[in-house]
Amino acid sequence: MNSHSGTIGRWQGAGLMATTLLGTGVFILPQMTIDKAQAGALIAWSLLTLAIIPVALIFGRLASVFPHAAGPAYFVEKAFGRTAGRTIGLIFLLVVPMGAPAAILMTFQFVNALIPLDGWPKVGAEVLVIFGLFLLNLRGIQVSAKLQFGLTLCIVAIVVLLFGASSVQPGHLTSLASYGTPEIPTIMIAAGIAFWSFLGIEAMTHLADDFRRPQQDMIPAMMMGTVLVGIIYVACTLILLLVPTDKSVAMIGVFDALLGGYGAQVIGVLGIASGLATVNVYAASAARLIWSFSNEGILPRCFAVKNRHGVPIRALAALLSVMASVIVLTHTTGQELEHLIAWSNGVFVVIYLMAMLAAAKLLPRSNLPLVVLGCGFCLALGIALGASMAYVLVLILFVAPFLWWQKTHISRKQSLAVNKAS
Repeated sequence: MNSHSGTIGRWQGAGLMATTLLGTGVFILPQMTIDKAQAGALIAWSLLTLAIIPVALIFGRLASVFPHAAGPAYFVEKAFGRTAGRTIGLIFLLVVPMGAPAAILMTFQFVNALIPLDGWPKVGAEVLVIFGLFLLNLRGIQVSAKLQFGLTLCIVAIVVLLFGASSVQPGHLTSLASYGTPEIPTIMIAAGIAFWSFLGIEAMTHLADDFRRPQQDMIPAMMMGTVLVGIIYVACTLILLLVPTDKSVAMIGVFDALLGGYGAQVIGVLGIASGLATVNVYAASAARLIWSFSNEGILPRCFAVKNRHGVPIRALAALLSVMASVIVLTHTTGQELEHLIAWSNGVFVVIYLMAMLAAAKLLPRSNLPLVVLGCGFCLALGIALGASMAYVLVLILFVAPFLWWQKTHISRKQSLAVNKAS
């Protein structure tokens, strides 16, 4: 548990939640889902928004009752034992350096709209951004929470403005007729990609101790953020269907078409800011998980150091250093953005499923209908992701045996120490 008092309020938490979920994807993911499913993307986003609500409620209730820096790993450990919980925690840590390059690659699509970058200069700029996130986090997550609440309001205002401009032009409605009949397989593929947008629900549980009143504020903050984000993604998808464009970043083309220009500047700046917000929250939450595991002896003790603002400074520095290394490796190996997204989504499907199962044991039975809905949601997404789930299975096959060995090794050493003492 964190030793400092919380600093985040309900509305700041809602802003932090919303910008974490909007993140890099708010102006990119709707375009990617339309490429896969055409008009079916609208169905995918609508169903996903409804299906994620039970999951968000369960996470909020778990975090408000059991606030802990380890988040889902702590819930699973309380429900199913140390090895299971720590397996969830470590696969989360192992996916963050994988998800961060995907988030930063998406962010730099907006950077390229303003300042064309390519090759190693682009990689250098991405690494410089990571160093900036380190500086931003030195004074704690409350600084980022205040900035991100304002960012959320700006994004909502732009989406409302675009939606209003598109709906008052009846000629745009005819463009919907050009899309074919939605098909279930393509809708499932689109939903598998769209799930990236809701990664961040579990990250908020790592920050439960940073709330002033987690029992009163966690659930309202998470629900406000989740519902708002779902509405925004549905609206953005509908706008793109109504106003087709040939721009590489479609929302920039829509902004230019509906509002007469400056799309690269407005959408570009908001896209960059929201993308960095996503990476920032994941860096902060994962650093706290490293700190928690360091205190428990799973990871080296050197990561258990905090600065005067309660920030696990060494854990944060180590995590961001790994992210920078993975960005360089991603560039040299030529990995595609869609692969990074699918692999990351597969890990979070397992994390969410295990958290739902833990809730069945830890929360009152009145929560069982929500748990069932949450489990069904996770299983459906796992099917949609298909072969991309192989990545998380490999992680589990590697991490779980190691943690089981560590547990038995420590138990053996303790038994030997007791025998010698006696």
